[in-house]
Amino acid sequence: MDAAETAQTLIELTRLEAQVAELKGRVAAHADDLRVGQEVGASSAASWLAHTTNTTRPAAAGTVKLGHALEAHPLTRDALAHGDVLLDQARVIVHAVDQLPGGLDAQRAEAHLLAEAQHHDAKALRVLGKRLFEVIAPDEADAREAAVLEAEENAAAKACHLSMYDDGHGKTRGRFTIPTIAGAHLRKILLAAITNTKDPAPRPTPERLGQALCDFIARYPKNKLPHTGGLPATLLVLIDEDSLQGRVEKAGVLDTGEKISPALARRLACEAEIIPLVLGGDSMPLDIGRGRRLHTKAQRYALLARDHGCRADGCDRTHSLHAHHKTRWADGGHTNVKDAVTLCHWHHQRAHDASYETTYLPNGDVTFHRRQ
Repeated sequence: MDAAETAQTLIELTRLEAQVAELKGRVAAHADDLRVGQEVGASSAASWLAHTTNTTRPAAAGTVKLGHALEAHPLTRDALAHGDVLLDQARVIVHAVDQLPGGLDAQRAEAHLLAEAQHHDAKALRVLGKRLFEVIAPDEADAREAAVLEAEENAAAKACHLSMYDDGHGKTRGRFTIPTIAGAHLRKILLAAITNTKDPAPRPTPERLGQALCDFIARYPKNKLPHTGGLPATLLVLIDEDSLQGRVEKAGVLDTGEKISPALARRLACEAEIIPLVLGGDSMPLDIGRGRRLHTKAQRYALLARDHGCRADGCDRTHSLHAHHKTRWADGGHTNVKDAVTLCHWHHQRAHDASYETTYLPNGDVTFHRRQ
């Protein structure tokens, strides 16, 4: 292709991406309405889509959410379906219109932003979306703005949000949203931590703030940790004795599945309580038969060390896990590690749901299928 053909092809491909995004969102919303994935125990159509297509859960949930949002905004849906606006522009338009209070001409506001989308990208549209009052209700603009600001302040405490993910290269990334007062408090704590370093004139660079946050997490009082699944929210590091003693170099494994270097594991061992864990050995009471129904703390640690998260096929949850008897206690099951498996709250409910058939696979995974 020559330069002109290449340029035109890129433009057409960009329009095609928008059209496919609209179609995908529409079908995903329909799948959510039909509760696709329920027959295999998926908690939602988005979870099923993520597992089946190897899509990240946030991306799959975003597709379903977009499909439902476009149902309420047919003008934007049609524009996206024809490739007249891009996906990020459509998201901005839908969000801006949804923020308008009742009683205003939302359709007129949507049409205005769609027209502006022909001349502005998503970033500029976001700014224009905050000034819709000046277009559709200019006489009320000031009063409306004051009301919006007050509503935002009142809702700040409910807007808390935190998302984190491991990038697979030794780093965890994330984003959070907290009220201004909480943000100011956190910043003051981190700045104080930086000031207490040996540097006579420390600068609050992003790197220093990140290091201060890590120190704050590591030094959180142990006696104030919340409990989940019968255990304190303590990070469990699994490492062979030979590696701990430095005789071999073998990576340590966290109970959440991530790996760390043996050097880091040994450094943590110098500062933390060491709990010896011998799976299947005599060092811990891992099998207490029918003596009690609930699993002991030692058994729960052993299960975390073995399973590294919920063992339901396709589930990636690694926190707030339950110890589940494969053979029900009421049916004569024993409280031990061999006859137990870790499941998240959702899949633990499925395991006790008579409408599902539960299958325990040889590799330790658990599958669920709705009974006919």
